[in-house]
Amino acid sequence: MGQHVHPNYPTVDQSDRSVPINLRQSGPTPVEFLISTRIRKSPYWHLSVEAGCWRAEVYNRVYHPRGYVRKEDGGAMVEYDSLVNHVTMWDVAVERQIQVQGPDAEAFVDFVITRDATKIPPMRARYVILCNEKGGILNDPVLLRLSHDEFWFSLSDSDLMLWLQGVNVGKRFDVTIKEIDVCPVQIQGPKSIDLMTDLIGPDAATIPSYGLWSGTVAGCEVIVSQTGFTGEKGYEIYLRDATLHAETLWNAVLEAGKAHELAVIAPAHHRRVAAGILSWGQDMDAETLPFQANLGYQVPRTKAGDYVGKRALESARAAMEAGSPPWTHRLVGLVLGGKPIDEYAPDFWLVTATTDDKPIGYLTSPWYSPALETNIAMAYVPNALSELGTALRVRLPDAYAEKPGEPVDAEVVDMPFRESVNPNTRERLKQRGLDAAV
Repeated sequence: MGQHVHPNYPTVDQSDRSVPINLRQSGPTPVEFLISTRIRKSPYWHLSVEAGCWRAEVYNRVYHPRGYVRKEDGGAMVEYDSLVNHVTMWDVAVERQIQVQGPDAEAFVDFVITRDATKIPPMRARYVILCNEKGGILNDPVLLRLSHDEFWFSLSDSDLMLWLQGVNVGKRFDVTIKEIDVCPVQIQGPKSIDLMTDLIGPDAATIPSYGLWSGTVAGCEVIVSQTGFTGEKGYEIYLRDATLHAETLWNAVLEAGKAHELAVIAPAHHRRVAAGILSWGQDMDAETLPFQANLGYQVPRTKAGDYVGKRALESARAAMEAGSPPWTHRLVGLVLGGKPIDEYAPDFWLVTATTDDKPIGYLTSPWYSPALETNIAMAYVPNALSELGTALRVRLPDAYAEKPGEPVDAEVVDMPFRESVNPNTRERLKQRGLDAAV
């Protein structure tokens, strides 16, 4: 890409990308965002507003609540306290549900995900990734298998339905692919099992990690999974015919939550960062290979048959193992100094080496961890500076810098930053002494 003075071309090497990450470092955008009919409101949107939602962003072309406690009252850190000590409910209807159903459902899903779909039993879920033909990550949904011939992709922030339908134009699997009227809420926190027991009975305690349960809540048909975006104990309630029954489910959860100090909050990114849970579009995108983002375990060496991106991924792994990875940067965990980062970062703050101030990398997800009593972050740094214990520096805004204009010290550490109550596959592999990156 060469050297440019234009602010959209920073000195961070992005020669392995077609579209550079925007590192303009311009700070918050002082404009009002338009509310229009082009963006969907979830069935829970008005209920979130009634619960105190005061800000939102757009995720999967749906308005997404991102704050209930106002900054002057403690903001996201107060919401965090409810999550780690009590129980919380989140409007996550932005996780749009794409149904793949039909005689060839298993074969089709196996072709579009990197993991082996044939090993997913009915009434179980898995965290999966889908890649393009170059191996870039298109989406990292939770995949629910309801039966032999029905799967739901619970999407992260990219519109996968059109891509799935496009793949099948050429492949002609005997399946239907469509979005369905199913919208989830997340129930997260140590008291979630008590709340869920009040909602669905003793079955709540028997749902395994990434297990599914089918039944009713307040007469509404639901699928319940033991999954979540936190590392805490948690569940997701997938409401069928959500446009008709959103109020009934929401109010049933509020009523059951009274005994357990339930709070309605926004997704707690400071907790998901501590758990090492990635956010698509922020920590990875369609130009990120799984091996760059500690997701190598999602690319099995033994999966039979072809799948989208297989050739590119196998080539990339071979190059990595030969010592010549086809990427310039990889995702690492950092602990860093500075004042507590208690708000979402509006930019990808820059990382430098300890030898000079030239930008060499960038933070993707920085937050203060109350549990660890330090700032933590995910960051992309050059391959040569990604080893554990490497000393780096980070340019924080003056609001968080120890001294205005001066970078703070940082160190590369392992992820997750703290163990999860409900560990994901990567954590379980690590506990078994296996390298999840490869």
